[in-house]
Amino acid sequence: MTTAPTAVRRAAVEVDGLPASYLTAGGEDAPAVLLLHGTYWSRVWLPVLGDLAAAGLRPIAVDLPGLGRSAGELTVETAAVPALASWVARFAAALALPGPLRVAGHDIGGAVAQHLLAGGDAEVERMALVNSVSYDSWPVPAVARFRDPAVRAAVTPQELLDSRRTALTAALGRPAEEAEITEYLQPWTDPRTARSWLCLAAAADNRHTLTALPALTASTAPKLLVWGEEDRFQPIAYAERFVTEIPHSTLVRIPGAGHIPMENDAPAVARALARFFLG
Repeated sequence: MTTAPTAVRRAAVEVDGLPASYLTAGGEDAPAVLLLHGTYWSRVWLPVLGDLAAAGLRPIAVDLPGLGRSAGELTVETAAVPALASWVARFAAALALPGPLRVAGHDIGGAVAQHLLAGGDAEVERMALVNSVSYDSWPVPAVARFRDPAVRAAVTPQELLDSRRTALTAALGRPAEEAEITEYLQPWTDPRTARSWLCLAAAADNRHTLTALPALTASTAPKLLVWGEEDRFQPIAYAERFVTEIPHSTLVRIPGAGHIPMENDAPAVARALARFFLG
């Protein structure tokens, strides 16, 4: 007898007067885990949502404001990590999630998770980082170039799509069908979302992870790092440094995986996260 896969559904809740979109699975009474994206959108978490729900969690992969399927539009100021962390805290409150929170962050979403743990916008019980930015590892060149206002002003919609396609195909770490790439890129075909993403890139600043280090070091909250070993954007050396220097942290390696390990070995990523958040 086989077990039916857990259904993934998209829902929305109002935050600051605008719909915030998220993917979720599992029961409403299961322990909730907030899943934060970075330079992509909630789609990066899709491969693990069913397995996390089947393990007994309620994963909630939110689209940050102005990105993915969420309404609104970011500015350079509201796209900064501290502002996004405050927004995530308001999102959690809008869903009436009981604290303290369980949070996982990928890419720049990991910086938001670190700021949540260190900054006091919400009480965080456990934090997982999946191929996250840390220390001075970001912004990577493909993102950093958009910090220049002249570059942002000059880039055409097609040039931005081409740039995101190049980054995505490298981040996937495996061959991908055109339909999958098109699905990933679809949000950036909306001019509002494209402008929001450019502001996210403009606001990328490693000061937000560097200044969080004292609080992370002092925190007794358990911290898990799940890392694709073949990541070309956030090398695993940063994860190794983190678990050496930051107490109460452990590292789970995902062999052969790239920057989005959920797309390379979803079962392994889901097992690691489920063990951690249910521990």
